[in-house]
Amino acid sequence: MDMSGALGRRFGSLGLSIDAFHTRITVHHDTGVSAHGPGAQRAETFARRLLESLAIDAGVRVEIETAIPDHLGLGSGTQMALAVGKAISALFDVPLATRDIAARLVRGRRSGIGVGAFDHGGFLLDSGVGRDGGVPPVTAHLVYPDAWRVLLVLDARGQGLHGTEEVDAFRRLPPFPADLAARLCHLAVMKILPGVQEAELQPVAEGIAELQRCVGDHFAPAQGGRFTSQAVADALSWAESLGHCGVGQSSWGPTGFVLLPDQASAETLRAQALREFSDVPSLRFVISSACNHGSRIARLSSAKVVTEA
Repeated sequence: MDMSGALGRRFGSLGLSIDAFHTRITVHHDTGVSAHGPGAQRAETFARRLLESLAIDAGVRVEIETAIPDHLGLGSGTQMALAVGKAISALFDVPLATRDIAARLVRGRRSGIGVGAFDHGGFLLDSGVGRDGGVPPVTAHLVYPDAWRVLLVLDARGQGLHGTEEVDAFRRLPPFPADLAARLCHLAVMKILPGVQEAELQPVAEGIAELQRCVGDHFAPAQGGRFTSQAVADALSWAESLGHCGVGQSSWGPTGFVLLPDQASAETLRAQALREFSDVPSLRFVISSACNHGSRIARLSSAKVVTEA
């Protein structure tokens, strides 16, 4: 909402926790440090880093049953880091707050949404990175209406910016206008949040769409347009032509989304999209509801902890 940080806090985010994808891991005591399954290399890196940070001279084995797909704008890295971190802290009886784990594993440097989603789920607003550079605080957390749905538009041909490319993109972007930041904050506080609270989709959809247009156009030089994927952009434009105004891109994309009032509307739009874009095999349309709870952590024994995020 404010990339320039004119008031001392930079970025600021809105986000929704969804139930379409999960990360589920089991962490065991072991003689060395290893990880197995989807996203194993990343999980092993997080495990080694946290054990070193805590000065724990012991090994773990991370077994990954499912993982959120990487680099699609769905928060995969943060959820994997926090799942591994929470499991290790439970396994070794070291009480750590989620924000502390995020800081130790270098997550949440620009957005606090992933940390808030791990702890609470639901619809979240964070108020940006302060002068201390810490994980942005979640300053609003709302239950997202259970009936509402999100139609995700995924493009298998691309990935959003991440890593050093993402850092470089932020450095190259022009200053974010203060009047635009004020407008986006006005939309968030006076239109989007009350719309979620009172279960009125129209103001939420309108507010999110305007925020997405403003931020997407600002990011366009770095990502090649308002949206990272042209195929996703075409699908979202088509959805808007049918009267669905709540469209946007998750993070750097390429995943797009359409906000919808119920399951029936989502199924109808998905069926229409599959027909309309049958000649674009890289596109996939997935219906999701909100996830209004945080992660689940279970200590199965003295030697095994399971985390689902």
